[in-house]
Amino acid sequence: MTHAMLKGSNVPLEATTVRAVLRWTPGQGVPDVDASALLLGPAGQVRSDEDFVFYNQPRHPSGKVWWLGKKRVAEGPTDTIQTDLAGVEPEVSRILVVASADEVTFDRVKGLRILLYDAAVAEGEPLLYFDIKPETGEETALICGELYRRGEGWKFRALGEGYSNGLRGLAMDFGITVDESETSAPATSEVAQPLPPAVPAVPVQLPPAVPVQSGYGYPQEPATQPAYGYPQAAAAGTYGYPQPVPVAAAPDPDFRLPPQGPQFI
Repeated sequence: MTHAMLKGSNVPLEATTVRAVLRWTPGQGVPDVDASALLLGPAGQVRSDEDFVFYNQPRHPSGKVWWLGKKRVAEGPTDTIQTDLAGVEPEVSRILVVASADEVTFDRVKGLRILLYDAAVAEGEPLLYFDIKPETGEETALICGELYRRGEGWKFRALGEGYSNGLRGLAMDFGITVDESETSAPATSEVAQPLPPAVPAVPVQLPPAVPVQSGYGYPQEPATQPAYGYPQAAAAGTYGYPQPVPVAAAPDPDFRLPPQGPQFI
């Protein structure tokens, strides 16, 4: 039998492992809802930041509370936290199930409901459900319900308590450390500070590029292949241009012309 919960009501749990499922109605402009869990000690505070289970820290070090992630079913999108109640550390007295909407107010989230299932029963009916209605509509985070110890067992209480400063503000209220430098942006009215003078760059002298191919119509650097129409460096067998004359060696004093005919006398 599924219990329909009212705000502030509670019910004992016989299941030892439960899935807390957040479900909402999709639509135009409806934000994505994120589920998370806070494990609290007897003083009502977390023992360390590791007691915060969410999408960036999906599994508690004890291995007994974990984020299962988002899923889309016929009734709408869901996000789920699962808890092994039998294995939760004795110092943990309460586990809060939280919904947040990335700084978007919950007046835009329709049909928000938390359902609790016995994780040991596949495709079973929910043990209970609670329809969460924000009190002002300006909430950006909600404590949907809590699992808490009662004697040797556990119970669930429907809460629906809202926070207007988002998941960050809610987490800080229960002892989570938030790095201010990551969340605060500089004001636009601040005067910009002058930048230090730039160090002048040292000019780099590159060697002249050697053309890969001869360009037609302009003088070229000496190349292995002669370019048509322009004087070239001396090369063997160049057609159409005077060739350099080798320098004559010193005359041989014993050199004599051969006998010449009368036509040369």
